[in-house]
Amino acid sequence: MTAVSIDALISSARKGQLVSFPTDTVPALAARPDAAELIFLAKQRRRDKPLILMGATAEDLWPYVTGTPEEFQVWQEVASKHWPGALTLVLPASSAVPREMNPLDPTTLGIRVPDLAIARQILAQTQPLATTSANRSGQPPLRSMADIEAQFPEVLTLQVDESLPRPNASGVPSTVAKWTGNRWEILRQGAIKL
Repeated sequence: MTAVSIDALISSARKGQLVSFPTDTVPALAARPDAAELIFLAKQRRRDKPLILMGATAEDLWPYVTGTPEEFQVWQEVASKHWPGALTLVLPASSAVPREMNPLDPTTLGIRVPDLAIARQILAQTQPLATTSANRSGQPPLRSMADIEAQFPEVLTLQVDESLPRPNASGVPSTVAKWTGNRWEILRQGAIKL
């Protein structure tokens, strides 16, 4: 059994262990950015599929991207309209991003703030984490902590209090929009339309 309390999950994530917690879309598999290799290994994920850096607030994520003041203004307007929410912005990566986040193209980084209080509570205490959906590569995302525990026994999952209402996850992946220098290119259409 790998279900742990929120405090134990936060402590383990800070130490570089692989963890899983609910988000507003599908449960996340997460690790510190410098330990992102653990996610690729656990998922059996190809290196050309980058991870997303998830944070508690937009302000936590801006240091990981780089652009002109004009670009930042555009990005911040979109973020303030759709975050927290199911929108991943793919932007030019700053030097603060470990190469493990996007091994084959370290020049870009996907960033997102989830619209689920428990996820933001975790991220506020761990700092931004490398994330992706909790599933083996090529398989559908797992929807429950019990399923994640069964498939990834080495991953620490958030213990769910059965007496509390379940987090309302949409099950729909985030929309992924890449900044091309002057406009957005939709890489994956999800719940949010840009």
